[in-house]
Amino acid sequence: MESLTLTALLSKSAKNFPNRRAISLSGKLDLTHAQLQQIVDHAASLLISAGISPGDVVALTFPNTIEYVVMFLAVIRCRATAAPLNQAYTAEEFEFYLSDSESKLLIMPQEPIVPAQTAASKLKIPHVTSTLDFQSKRVTLSTVSESLPDGVDEVVNDSSDVALFLHTSGTTSRPKGVPLTQLNLASSVLNIKSVYKLTESDSTVIVLPLFHVHGLLAGLLSSLVAGAAVTLPATGRFSASTFWKDMVSYNATWYTAVPTVHQILLDRHVSKPEPAYPKLRFIRSCSASLAPVIMDRLEEAFGAPVLEAYAMTEAAHLMASNPLPEDGPHKPGSVGRPIGQDMTILNENGVAQPVGVSGEVCIRGLNVTMGYKNNPEGNKAAYQYGWFHTGDIGFLDEDGYLHLVGRIKELINRGGADSRWACCSRIRLLDYHGNLSVLKCQNAARRYHHSKWMRCFLSHPDIAQAVAFGVPDEKYGEEINCAIIPREGLNIDEDEVLNFCKKNLATFKVPKKVFITDSLPKTATGKIQRRIVAEHFLAQISTAKVPQVWSLIILSTF
Repeated sequence: MESLTLTALLSKSAKNFPNRRAISLSGKLDLTHAQLQQIVDHAASLLISAGISPGDVVALTFPNTIEYVVMFLAVIRCRATAAPLNQAYTAEEFEFYLSDSESKLLIMPQEPIVPAQTAASKLKIPHVTSTLDFQSKRVTLSTVSESLPDGVDEVVNDSSDVALFLHTSGTTSRPKGVPLTQLNLASSVLNIKSVYKLTESDSTVIVLPLFHVHGLLAGLLSSLVAGAAVTLPATGRFSASTFWKDMVSYNATWYTAVPTVHQILLDRHVSKPEPAYPKLRFIRSCSASLAPVIMDRLEEAFGAPVLEAYAMTEAAHLMASNPLPEDGPHKPGSVGRPIGQDMTILNENGVAQPVGVSGEVCIRGLNVTMGYKNNPEGNKAAYQYGWFHTGDIGFLDEDGYLHLVGRIKELINRGGADSRWACCSRIRLLDYHGNLSVLKCQNAARRYHHSKWMRCFLSHPDIAQAVAFGVPDEKYGEEINCAIIPREGLNIDEDEVLNFCKKNLATFKVPKKVFITDSLPKTATGKIQRRIVAEHFLAQISTAKVPQVWSLIILSTF
């Protein structure tokens, strides 16, 4: 196992399924696995000609295009490290990520991304553009006229090569740099391929950005390793108006997305249903908690089991998943069973907890990063007692399914001392010092159905989304505020929300203030931007004292 490399798995797929479709740009281009392999090898030779050496970090910032896929695979093929970046970053953000990754080269599409260029120029990092000629099926780099003959043939990838460098989402703290090796990536894609039984007969449409592990590992790379096919939207990004057309046209058998995208598709299904939907083996949901009511609506609307999963960048994506129907039940409110790695629940002293008792979710396996880059404090906190500590609180049930309860950093400290540990009770919302866990509010309802907090908001006919967050309070330390997004075309005011809460919640769970809004700041992968959302709303109150990091919960009903 430990000699595994992602590049070897991709090469094997190209040999086993040379003439099967590997990747398509919707309505414009189809490539077989053999063709993709040839294009990648040629692109890797171009990079070697451009001076890229093993261990160099190459940043890439693209929409979801064929050029991006080719250049990403080419970078890791020549034993360099790919560092994908969101093309929507500001110049200052590009500067941080390019500097922190110590990138030696930046690759962009032909249509320039000015903030990235500006940042690279300021840091004196060379930047080039990449274009794929659809006729010759070869890529070009703007500053490289030709490649060394067979320049990549002598390159042998090693399982210890750092192939991918990403940053954590930074929703609760400063982003941390995560290096992932060829072994990490290979192990993860095999885990994904195994649990979902992906084969050369499968096909999917890429929904999520490929600069993030969810879309990159679960959508793209696991499919290519399985000999399956992926389709990229013609515009380079997800569009609800073309998604189902692409799914039908390319005979898709599954898709993976975040809850926000599932909700968009459900909303469109209600307002503009498609004439026909493809027959899907399964729908996958990951990267944020999926409300059981949304899961039920997805299954009813699209006629396929919805499998919720649990993942993080440090684990090269997948950690746990609900199984396919033939392999066991999929439990609403649970993220499923551990996949291809060891998992345990530890208390603050590193003692494993019995079934049904909450503690910190900890993992170890070949897919897990060896450590954060240049972050000894982060590594000391993350690696203890022989396990990687995820920072998530949860418990394993009698069937080995993981139920997430909250996140260690996401406690509203209402009238109690600061504490990392949530109460082991499945239904209580306070830790043993009296702190209110915001994700416990969310997940106690989503996971167990009997928390009135979540049920309260889901049951209100005029509420589409809600976010709760802690705010400073002289008496309790922190109090609960929330922001509400009304359903489209409907109006709701603060008094109505508060009165509704008072009728349906215990007094200590009722928000002190309600903000009415039409949008919430989110990351590119649909996560709430926790470091700024509370400041965004509390800036409306001139006397508010705004802390640097906020505790949040997102509730969704559309």
